Amino acid sequence: MVGTVEGAAELAEQHLAEALPRRWRHVQAVAAKAQELGRLPHHDAEVLVAAAWLHDLGYAPGIVDTGFHSLDGARWLRRRGLDERLAGLVAHHSCAAYEADERGLGDQLRSEFPQETSPTADALWYADMTTGPDGQDLKVEERLAEIRQRYGPDDLVTRFWRKAEPALIEAVRRTESRLAAQPM
Repeated sequence: MVGTVEGAAELAEQHLAEALPRRWRHVQAVAAKAQELGRLPHHDAEVLVAAAWLHDLGYAPGIVDTGFHSLDGARWLRRRGLDERLAGLVAHHSCAAYEADERGLGDQLRSEFPQETSPTADALWYADMTTGPDGQDLKVEERLAEIRQRYGPDDLVTRFWRKAEPALIEAVRRTESRLAAQPM
């Protein structure tokens, strides 16, 4: 069943492992990090880890629709009857609203999926944005630098990260504070 962590992992593997092996390595490492973060108080571990497995599903061939992976993945999950909260976390992971605005999809994203502000949402952003494209651990600043280098200075992705960086770093810092207060 996809509503479970195991089901989410299987679904992600089915759609990403062969088609997008680099993305699959990233997703596996994000999910492992989310599993550790889920042990902290005030985190919904099940939904956090499931969202980590599914956060980049929208890149998969056959799921891509608009070209905006957060929205495409969330819509695909909704069409399959998955939990609305899970779809919303996928839709809004890692400052997705900023990218949606750059792509002209901001109104659609916000009208279709509410953005959750919670320790669970922060932890998903933290897990994603402290994990490199090959699954390596990075500081958030290193991850942002890697993204800028990979996409180049004029790319839409680089433009949206310039705007999103303060909000993203705040979410990462909130999770780091929770980690410091409750060492695992």
